[in-house]
Amino acid sequence: MIDLDGLNELQREAVIHMDGPCLVIAGAGSGKTKVLTTRIAYLSSEGIPSYQILAITFTNKAAKEMKERLLKVDPFNEAFVGTFHSFGVRVLKENIEALGLSKNFVILDSDDQRMLIKKIIKDKGYDPKEVNPYFVASRISFIKNEMLSLEEAKKFMNSSNEEIAIEVYEEYIKILKQNDTVDFDDLLCLPVKLFETRPDLLEKYQKHYKYILIDEYQDTNEVQYKLVKLLASRSKNIFVVGDPDQSIYQFRGANYKNILNFESDYKNAKVIPLEDNYRSTKMILDAANAVIKNNTDRKEKNLRSHNGEGVKTKYIRAFDEKDEIKKVLDEVKKLYNEGYENKDMAIFYRTNAQSRVLEEGFLKENIPYKVIGSYYFYKRAEIKDLISYLRLVQNYKDDISLRRVINSPKRGIGTTSIEKLEQRALFNGTSLYEALETSKELEFKKVIEELSNDMIDMSLTEFVEDVINKSGLKSALEAENTLESQSKIENLMEFKSIAKNFEDETGSVDLRDFLENISLIADMSEHEDDGNVVTLMTLHSAKGLEFPIVFMVGMEEGIFPHSNSFNEEGGIEEERRLCYVGITRAKKKLYLLNAKQRMMYGQRQITDPSRFISEIPDDLLEKEEIKPMEFSHKINTSSMYNSDSEVDYKVGDRVSHTMYGVGMVVGIEDDIITIAFHKRFGIRKLLKNHKNLRKL
Repeated sequence: MIDLDGLNELQREAVIHMDGPCLVIAGAGSGKTKVLTTRIAYLSSEGIPSYQILAITFTNKAAKEMKERLLKVDPFNEAFVGTFHSFGVRVLKENIEALGLSKNFVILDSDDQRMLIKKIIKDKGYDPKEVNPYFVASRISFIKNEMLSLEEAKKFMNSSNEEIAIEVYEEYIKILKQNDTVDFDDLLCLPVKLFETRPDLLEKYQKHYKYILIDEYQDTNEVQYKLVKLLASRSKNIFVVGDPDQSIYQFRGANYKNILNFESDYKNAKVIPLEDNYRSTKMILDAANAVIKNNTDRKEKNLRSHNGEGVKTKYIRAFDEKDEIKKVLDEVKKLYNEGYENKDMAIFYRTNAQSRVLEEGFLKENIPYKVIGSYYFYKRAEIKDLISYLRLVQNYKDDISLRRVINSPKRGIGTTSIEKLEQRALFNGTSLYEALETSKELEFKKVIEELSNDMIDMSLTEFVEDVINKSGLKSALEAENTLESQSKIENLMEFKSIAKNFEDETGSVDLRDFLENISLIADMSEHEDDGNVVTLMTLHSAKGLEFPIVFMVGMEEGIFPHSNSFNEEGGIEEERRLCYVGITRAKKKLYLLNAKQRMMYGQRQITDPSRFISEIPDDLLEKEEIKPMEFSHKINTSSMYNSDSEVDYKVGDRVSHTMYGVGMVVGIEDDIITIAFHKRFGIRKLLKNHKNLRKL
């Protein structure tokens, strides 16, 4: 007999529900995994053969956790516990002949898929630089997951690139069939098509899996929804657990309306709300409830805490992004005195590009951290590419940087071409740059030389933007037209902020100094992770996790909610659900931070607080806001320019700089002044009226 004593009344009701459809609205921290695993064991104890139980979740990690918990309470249970895709593989293997596959069929991974798509694009006479394989792959995935027929796809997708994608798709599915191969999307699409065309096989699976449990039902897409509905249509013993307020994957095709429509799909369904939260304090849950109630398309519920009243959420409005991270670090140090450790704390942000300022702040304070779900900012491929371009412009003999970027973005200079280039350079005793001679290599050389000429008359910030554009890094990512490529573009644009901050702080527009500064910061990020570290991650990565202390930074209009959501149907409601997920990760203390002004993509902007802040009642917030007079003072004293009127410099003038010492003006070009300093520093370019520079 399964022990049910550890369950509350509603959890127990969900576990012992036997036949018929059941919807469990499981609020954050309400013990949904416990309910699912206990229910599987309970069904077996009530005489249901465990092999007749199908339990599906979304990630391998979640499936592993469910299996481990299940084996602790029922070591001999034979229920299928796995992901949608692992179940799809089982169906394919059991129905090879009906699907026209051999027992040796191959599952194509994403890299091989893109290589095949690229080949088809070329074979069709299109240029892969103009018809991006990533874009075509995303369109093919969309067609499959939405279960569109070819005619429907043609009607729905009618831009010129989408029409090419459909043309590629037709050839792509032919090649997969000829090669006895399936892709990742087929693991779900093919079982659905099989069940729709072979009622006899569908009936076989319906009789075998009489009890179906689905985790995170709000995250199901169209093909997952159809698969579940087909399997459950006979017995109606469908038990789904989820929370429409935590549906944050619309960009991946998830349709939260599947859970809202459950009662329409399954008449007389039992609905059980799990509102007892065992994670967060009452103050934190009240803030979460206050935000999410502003969404109209949802199931009404109100989380109740089992962890006491707690403390108010601390809302901090900082001066700028540097002041924001300083406030975070100040609070972290206070938390040490209260007995908290680094591993107890997490910092959430809306976009990957926001991690850069946070990382630099933690590095300077020597506080260990880890970035979840992404690389450290300076280790991201697109940032390393950009830095390599800058280094190559600075030093043509930098063979390491040239190797990295000569074919990034793709220019048709592959491994074989680079090997030939290396042989020429070795034979001639020159750098790789000096050995460039083929037409494609000379096109690359022309780009580098053009950038070198541009650098003469540009500030650092302008030059970084010039490199981003003329190198082709940005346009190649734009052509991919995916969420991942958009994130990479944001990271490249954030690099402009690094250049602008360097200019503001030093007055230097010298590329050598800037690259030296970057190298020191990037090298510092190679720190050891001893496990006791502060966690940095995007809000999307935070789902399913919990921490005693949570900081949510960048709570500003345009950042969070993200500007992309302003013009998307349901966009703001999706962002609000994301905010709700972030808040409900906190167990004991929650901090919400934003800034009155922020350097974004190389430009300083005045910002408005996120609407989500105003949705939390004042009596739930402890506010710390910069005062108007202090704000005015900081604006005046933070200016990069002298407070005096513009100084009239002439060639031959002697000047003094706080970093480089005494020097002589040797050139003037608009706002940039060229100065010859002591030989240790040599010739340097500076902003003419920077506060660190004065005329002697």
